[in-house]
Amino acid sequence: METSLVEKISANPNYQKLKATRSSFGWTLTILMLIVYYGFILLIAFDKELLATRFGDGVMTWGIPIGFGVIVFTILITGVYVRRANGEFDELSEKIKQEVLK
Repeated sequence: METSLVEKISANPNYQKLKATRSSFGWTLTILMLIVYYGFILLIAFDKELLATRFGDGVMTWGIPIGFGVIVFTILITGVYVRRANGEFDELSEKIKQEVLK
């Protein structure tokens, strides 16, 4: 890549906005995922009795729906990221390309 093209892209205000927004959003989702995942692991480590508690007349314990919730949460935040990336982030990327390649 030419140095002048790299400098043009780096100096573009839309690139700065894209970089800051994407980074902030990514870190927010990462922190949320770490809280949910490690919260579940800590629950397993320190409160096994809660997870082993049965509800209803069957054999289902609280650990199963909570573990399933962690998986569903992961899928949901992945979907949120993909939706935003395909919308806002792609639009900014396209703007940057158009402005830099003029």
